Amino acid sequence: MKAKPAAAPRPSRARTRGRARSTSIAAFVVLAALVPTTASASGTQEVEAELPYVCALPSGQLPATVRVAAEFPARAEVGEAFTPSGVTTTVELPEEAVADLAGRGAAEVRAATRLDVGVAQNAATARAAWRGGAEPVALPESGPLTLVTRGDVPSVAGRGDGDLTFSAGSLAIDLTLAAADGTATGTATADSGSGSGSLTVDCTLAEDAPGQGLLATVPVGTGTGAPSGSPSPTGPAGTSGAPDDGQPDGRGDRQPERQSERSPKVLENTPGTAPDRDDVPPCRYDEQHPPTDVSLNAYVTGYANVKKLKGAAYLPPSCVLIEQGVPVPGPPDPDYLIFDTVSYANFHYQERRQTPPFEATFLSFDFAPVKATMVLEQTDTMRIDSRMKMSMTDFSTTTDTYVRAPLVLHVLDLEVNGTPLDVGSECRTETSLVSEDPDPANFPGDHLVLYGRGELLIGQPATGYLLLSGGVLAGEATIPAFTGCGTDGEDLDRLFTASVSGPGNLIKQVQGQTCAIAAPVFPSPTNEGQCTEDLQPYEIPVAEH
Repeated sequence: MKAKPAAAPRPSRARTRGRARSTSIAAFVVLAALVPTTASASGTQEVEAELPYVCALPSGQLPATVRVAAEFPARAEVGEAFTPSGVTTTVELPEEAVADLAGRGAAEVRAATRLDVGVAQNAATARAAWRGGAEPVALPESGPLTLVTRGDVPSVAGRGDGDLTFSAGSLAIDLTLAAADGTATGTATADSGSGSGSLTVDCTLAEDAPGQGLLATVPVGTGTGAPSGSPSPTGPAGTSGAPDDGQPDGRGDRQPERQSERSPKVLENTPGTAPDRDDVPPCRYDEQHPPTDVSLNAYVTGYANVKKLKGAAYLPPSCVLIEQGVPVPGPPDPDYLIFDTVSYANFHYQERRQTPPFEATFLSFDFAPVKATMVLEQTDTMRIDSRMKMSMTDFSTTTDTYVRAPLVLHVLDLEVNGTPLDVGSECRTETSLVSEDPDPANFPGDHLVLYGRGELLIGQPATGYLLLSGGVLAGEATIPAFTGCGTDGEDLDRLFTASVSGPGNLIKQVQGQTCAIAAPVFPSPTNEGQCTEDLQPYEIPVAEH
């Protein structure tokens, strides 16, 4: 497969807005030079790759090896959106890197990455940021450090005939370091002294990388005739950090724009349509829940996998009422200005701290259709911890946010092969959904943990997750055993537990733009709306797989 260089142009400035819009975070992927194999019968090309990088670690420039497996479509139609699927990435850092991390008192690390991906079709190019994270792993006693990651990537569509290529560029690996007791003890950068906390490792593609970092090639259209298009994103307009569609042709009078001259865009949003406002529950403060000067409200939606049933449950838009905290100075760091903020939130549905009821259909034991109606109920207030780090050199900022939510899964109704099964009124998990917490000493107990990262570069729109503007939060949960299921002496607890309970259930939640009750921003010709006239969130987000 011959690579076409995928040069990445500078992103244009977003149009003037009252806020910096945050696009959702794409999941963690570190890429290699993907070499497609033959297409499968389902129209996909299975991809396996290995790509060398050179990474700047405290001990110096060190090589890193990345191996990736994924599936791309064998071919796509013009304008057809697609997303690489089944992405599994293995990142191998050398033994010297392990010594660097151990020297800072770290016993385990959690990785988050930001990969620049060039997307090109004919002469047109765009740039996408592929982001995400991995579960914590212990440092090995000897040998290299291996990080295995899985996740989604942005959707792309070709605007005309011609190969659509994906090429890897620069890579940043953010490592959260934890001591043997699981606690973080300060921060660290590649130039700072010892002490675990966080370390950002910047990596560049090695000069001898196969195909100049080519990841995959997807033919688009008929492949005959003159190329006429460039890659385009999917999703709502105006959310991309890529250049605008129209560009002057440079010949004085402007001629009718041709597709081949249009700058491509790539969105991190998965295609979808937001529900109508009439189809979502109200989201407003009331006499029982009066707002304060720091009150926010927002809609959240998403998907939650049920690993044992090999399916996902759609979580409909749910109202969340948030009390934003006051930033306080974080730990000192010579290279960053750090602020920590603690906020609190509750679901709000019919005066209860829960989601609206939602339905999901699965195939139990791979053949019996099971439809369940469920809700997620809070057992305590959700806590939102955000740490903002501003670089003292280029004033760029990153914000890491952890949402800790004690949520019990309550099953309301159940049908098996179309036949109702009475589960009673108290069928629920024994405890909250449980995630591995990055700071268990300070946050004990059973709760779900969702993580998101936001970034802001000077002169560019924000990307990733920020509490005010929203974005994607993701995590992995263990579903506990069930209790209280069944009526008339029939105990269904063991059946539910055997069919559903267990670890490895991925959750991806999308939060919309918040409405600040004390200073609402209404839609206008110059501003996107943040609040409706009755102070509900203006934006209803779209769930992403």
